[in-house]
Amino acid sequence: MERNAEGREPRPLPGTGVLVMRDGKILLGKRLAAHGQGYYAAPGGHIEFGESLAEAARREVLEECGLEIEEICLLSVGSYMWGDSRHYIDVDVVCQAPVGEPQNLEPHKCAGWAWYELDALPAPLFPVTQEMIRSLRTGEIMPDLEVIHRHPYKL
Repeated sequence: MERNAEGREPRPLPGTGVLVMRDGKILLGKRLAAHGQGYYAAPGGHIEFGESLAEAARREVLEECGLEIEEICLLSVGSYMWGDSRHYIDVDVVCQAPVGEPQNLEPHKCAGWAWYELDALPAPLFPVTQEMIRSLRTGEIMPDLEVIHRHPYKL
């Protein structure tokens, strides 16, 4: 395997996508950054060292949209490759943002945020966001693995 500039093998990066809901609608923004430019996506980003998943979700939504979130629940887990150089392991969540209007706090990365009905979503959707919405509709956490709620192993 090729090594990076530090002489190490490349490793996947941990990330989280946050499907923010209110009154049956989901929050999406049109991406402007090179990674996913032109696609509609949920807020999200990297999980920082020492940060819990809930802390990362709260921070990302606050940084990108200025919203406080609550009722954070596990939604999906996925492994995503972008070209030959980017590999992410995403642990995605769904939550509520009961008050406030989204602000575009990173205008260099996003054209703006809006609430969308699940049956009237904009196109094109960012592939990870598509998977998150599929998980919301089906209840599947990992489409390529069986997830068990009670394991069969005895200790």
